[in-house]
Amino acid sequence: MLLIQRKETKQRMSRIVIHQGIIYLCGQVCADATQNIEHQTQTMLDKVDQLLLDAGSDRQHLLSATIYIKDMQDFQAMNTVWDSWIPEGHAPARTCVQASMARPELLVEISVVAAQK
Repeated sequence: MLLIQRKETKQRMSRIVIHQGIIYLCGQVCADATQNIEHQTQTMLDKVDQLLLDAGSDRQHLLSATIYIKDMQDFQAMNTVWDSWIPEGHAPARTCVQASMARPELLVEISVVAAQK
């Protein structure tokens, strides 16, 4: 029997799913969507940090990240925040795509997969 652990589960989704030592986080967005891309990216990544901690991991154990960005004109500014957040030598496999957001004021969203420590 395979054990699947779900945290903060609601009808539509779980914020964290853990299976065989792999952590899957649901998409994360910023704390304040009225702010610019840098602020939205930083607060989004702060949420990822907290969820990873809750799941028994950290950013050094990221396996993959999918970043959804509303406007590719914000790509460089988003990457500046991302680059300072990722520990050197621990960059995950990453995809970044332009996408429509669930709310028009959102500029960026991320979904990550990580290994438990």
